[in-house]
Parts: sequence; C-alpha cells; structure tokens
Amino acid sequence: MKNCTVTFLPDNKSVVASEGKTLLEAAQAIGISINSVCAGDGVCGKCKVQVKSGKVKAQPSIFLNREEIQQGMALACQTAVEGDVVVEVPQETRVVQGAQLTSEDAVRFGSVTEMVGKQAVFSYKPLCTKEFLVLPQPTISDCVPDQERLFHEVLRNHPEAVMQMDLSVLRHLADKVRKSDWKITAVLGQRCKSLEVTDIESGDTSEKNFGIAVDIGTTTVVAHLVNIRDSATLATKAKYNSQIPFGEDIISRIMFASTQERRAQMQKLVVDDINGLVAALVMDAKIRLHDVNFMVCSGNTTMIHMLLALDASNIRRDPYVPSLSISPTIRASEVGIAINPGGLLTALPCVASYVGGDIVADVVVSGMSRSPELSLLMDLGTNGELVLGNNEWLVCCSASAGPSFEGVGISCGMRATHGALERLNLGKGGCVVDFAVVGGGKPMGLCGSGIIDTIGELLRVGCIDRAGRFVEDGCSTHLRRNDDGEREIVLFASAETKVGKDIVLKESDIQNLIRSKGSIYMAAECLLDYVNCTFEDVRHVYIAGGFGNYLRIPQAISIGLLPDLPHDRFHFIGNGSVQGAKLALLSEDAMKYMTEQVVRSMTYLELSTHHKYMNEYSSCLFLPHTNIEKFPSVINNQAPRRGMEARRNGETAEMSLCH
Repeated sequence: MKNCTVTFLPDNKSVVASEGKTLLEAAQAIGISINSVCAGDGVCGKCKVQVKSGKVKAQPSIFLNREEIQQGMALACQTAVEGDVVVEVPQETRVVQGAQLTSEDAVRFGSVTEMVGKQAVFSYKPLCTKEFLVLPQPTISDCVPDQERLFHEVLRNHPEAVMQMDLSVLRHLADKVRKSDWKITAVLGQRCKSLEVTDIESGDTSEKNFGIAVDIGTTTVVAHLVNIRDSATLATKAKYNSQIPFGEDIISRIMFASTQERRAQMQKLVVDDINGLVAALVMDAKIRLHDVNFMVCSGNTTMIHMLLALDASNIRRDPYVPSLSISPTIRASEVGIAINPGGLLTALPCVASYVGGDIVADVVVSGMSRSPELSLLMDLGTNGELVLGNNEWLVCCSASAGPSFEGVGISCGMRATHGALERLNLGKGGCVVDFAVVGGGKPMGLCGSGIIDTIGELLRVGCIDRAGRFVEDGCSTHLRRNDDGEREIVLFASAETKVGKDIVLKESDIQNLIRSKGSIYMAAECLLDYVNCTFEDVRHVYIAGGFGNYLRIPQAISIGLLPDLPHDRFHFIGNGSVQGAKLALLSEDAMKYMTEQVVRSMTYLELSTHHKYMNEYSSCLFLPHTNIEKFPSVINNQAPRRGMEARRNGETAEMSLCH
C-alpha cells in the first residue's frame, strides 16, 4: 500500500497518509480539526472540504449538490486518498481544536450566578488547606518519629481526622523539617475519609493556596481559578472540547472510544484541554503552578468516564449502567493533569448514565433542593437534562433532544461564539428588522438562541404555519427552493454575511428544532405526570447552561420549548456546573451534601421506556403544541416582544436590515 502526501490549505500543513485513509483521518493526524458531528459516519454533512488537486475516491452524498461537486467539494469523512492531494478546509468547516476562546466567550460559557437559591449556603470548609506549623524539635526524651510529630500538630486543629501521607512526601520529610528549623507549611487535602498531607513547604506559605473548578462540557471546557484563602475567583478561561471532531454528541464519542487505545486518546484530548486552561489561568493570575493544590471537575457521566479513561460503552447499552457514579479522589498527576505534583483531583457525583455531576451542581446552585416550593430545572446544552422536585424529593430524566440548541444539525447553524446570530426580529414577509451578533459585525450563522428567535419570529409574522412549513404568501421574496428542491428562507444574502454565503433556514432545519424542543417539553410533562402535578404547580423554572443565558423567554414559549408560565417564574443560572464545582472546592459540606443527599434523593426516570413519552411525543411536534390550549398566551398573542432582554454578556451588534 503506497503512501500519499495530503496538504491542507490555508494552513499549508502536510501529512503522509496511506492509500485508502480518509481526508478526515489525515486531518486529525496532523491536528487540523474538521467539524464532524457524526464522528465520520457521513450522516451530518458538516465536514465539507474542497479538493484542489490530486486523486481521491469520494462516496456519493446527499449533502453535496451538483454545483458543489463541480467545485471539487467532498465530505472529508467519505473521501479516501488515492494519491498526493491538496485540500482546502473552509472556515465554516473548521473546529478550532484546543484553541482558547476569547475572554468574552469565556464569560459566556463560564458565567455563573452567585447562588440563585438563597437557601443553598454552605460553610467555608475547603477540600484543601495550607497550615503553618511550628513542630516541637525532638530530644532524647521526645523521640517521636517525624511523621507522627507532624500528624500530632495537624490533629490539634482536626481532632477527628484520619491522617495519611504519600510516600513521595514522606521521603523528603526528614530533610525538609530540619532545613526549615521545624517551621513548615503542610498542604492538607481531603481524600475520601482521610486527611492527606499532599506536600510540605518550608516556612509559612499558607497564603498561597489555589484550586481550580472545571466544567468538562461536551462542547466546551471551562475553568475557574479560585483563591482558596478568600474564595475569590481570580480568572476564567474556556475552550472548545477537543473531542468534538470525534463526535458532537456523547454517543458518537462512546462508540469511537471502543478500545483501550482510543479511550487513552480521548482522555489525552480532554486532559490537554484542561492543562492548557490551567497554564493560561496561572499566567494571568501571576501565581506559581506549584501553588495549585486541588481540582474539582464537573461534567456529564460520559465526560467524567473519559477524563478517567474508563470504559463508557455500557452507558449506551440497555440497562445503561456506568462504571461509576461517585469518583475517587486521586492525584491529578495520575491522569496527566499538571498542578502541584501532590495535588488532588475529584469529580462531582453523578446520578445515572445520562444525568451527571453537572446536573447535580445545577440543582444545588439553583437552591431547588432546599426549597419547599416545586421547581423545574432544565439544562439545555448539547444534551437535555431535567429535574423536578423540592426539598423532600427530586426526579430527573434525560431527553434525547440532540444538539440542535447549539446549532448542530442546522444548515447554517454554529455555536454561540463570535459571528453567531443570537437574536433577531422580523417584519412582514420575513424581512430582518434588527438583529444581534455575538462580538458584533456581520453574521456567520445561527446559534441556538438565534434559531429559536428566528422560528418564533417566522411563526409570529406568518411565514410558517404551526407545523413548521413555509407559507408562500407570507414569505415575500425571501422564500426559494434550493438545488435539492427543498424550500428555504434567505435571512441574510451573501453580501451581508461574514462568510460570503447566504444564511438560510430550511424547512428541514425547522423540523430538527421542532423535534428537539418537543423532546424537552414532553420530558417535562412526563416528570410532572410521574408525580401527579401540572405546570401550574411549578413555582420556579431554572434554566441552566450557557445557551440558556441568551434565551428569550417569550420566543421559547411561543414555539413550545418552555411551558406557558408567568415570565417571573423563569430564572437563568448560567454555568451551574462550574459553580457547583467551586462550591465543592470551598466546602466539604457542599460536596457531602451533593453526594449523600442530592444524589440519593434523586429518582431517575428512563424516558425510552416511559409510555407517556413514547405515546404522546408526536403531540409536541407543532408550534407550540398540538393542543394549543396549553399555551394561552400564544392564542391571545400576548407574548411580549422583549428585543434586548436576553443579552446577559458579551458585545452585540444592533442593526436594521431589509434585503
């Protein structure tokens, strides 16, 4: 089998690939991240590249029209190398693997609320402390060993602790205490039921103690640097999860990580992401990496499995059993994370295969688990998880919504980063009246909140009917048929966009979003039915996730994503996942509360076998619902137009346009 040289433009990077390898595999081998939502199965159409020269063998695809084929466009995952090839990767096909997001985007994905629920308050009792100790020097009459001498002083402040010390620390103990004149600082980490001396430092260094809270999301990885001494957050960083090229959703990644070698590969990607964020945080805060002593990670069950290189295959197999739900506290170095060599790492507890520690964190941050009032939590990220309950009980589920809310599966969809259209208002005929773009400038595509806004506006002005089909008489000149014969509406002409291509919304895009929103709404109904309650009984609806922060409540109600409730019942909690990790880092009581009370009180409802979900899901596949009586404000056309209310953070551009 011959070797071929594959050159990627505009990077001008080359790699040697054996004949028969796909362009996607060649790109991954050289670190060029091509968007591949389906992990190379050829069913998403997101990995379009242009073959400039050379011999390839491309499989036919419904995602390529005649004009694109004539231009040399091909799906990278379905195109095999047969000789030396030059390939250009368009901007819209790229995933910036491992690149840090801008500070504005880091705020968008990492923003938190400082405890929405006032009841959710925990005592300051960090998982890691540094204590300055003056040890009594040994004498002939006091010949207690060095380790016991140190433990004895620590136990003065922690009389109930079970002490332990790692061998690597013990090896340097004798030399260090004597060179320090018996004045040392002990770094103490809570490890399961033990208090471990993770490091010993000469003199008094107790003021320099830092920890990191990490949200390992399916799409983004967010890290906060915390000064453990005063609980202050010193810096925030975020980047896209480098596992994205191996699948936009967790199922695709689980399928890819089917061997030990591939599990190690997926672990390295997320560990490299975390290490990159840690390095940037330390540099920004001008502290020593050695002074970072503890890390708490939060994420869905699959992401925690991949962080620890665990076999996640059973998560997707009936009866959906994960390898673990409560992670051990380990040395961060065991998984390759670079903080203090003795630094510890733990993860928030998970509930089930599809309800992870990120949702446990959301519950605690919202305060719903300590309130007698009935609350509903909705985490609308790459996956859709919901929790219903109060301070006596909690019931949760995971909805198979797909990643539409993050722009995936939408022809001009994109994540909520620079260039994403996050809000717009339409006039008669579908004319864009005003809009907002993340970071300002011309739009590149539609993010989740922009897609919801667009569909809500199309419905409001009569461009689509309740089934999500275009109404030709209502769409003016903006409606057309593409090369595949599918109807689409042109929101922005090519000259008005940053990518030089029309931004459109197809009927199939609308149907994708309708299926996603229908799944979320039906899941909420199932939880309520399970406990014999209705939406009217719900006093608070907490919306978590970076996407939720930019959601316009009236629009989300008008399409049937959210229940038709008074708007003051809805609360945005931002990135509850990273906030929950911070709570655990700073409070042993919070960690104990999550593990022993929240997780144990939460009942998981499996929707795939739930009769109501299976039988009534189709009723949600209308705008807003087959039963319009469930949405009285839509009937009365009373949903307020709140053009600017959903912008929480980040620069936006306000423009008026009618093309």
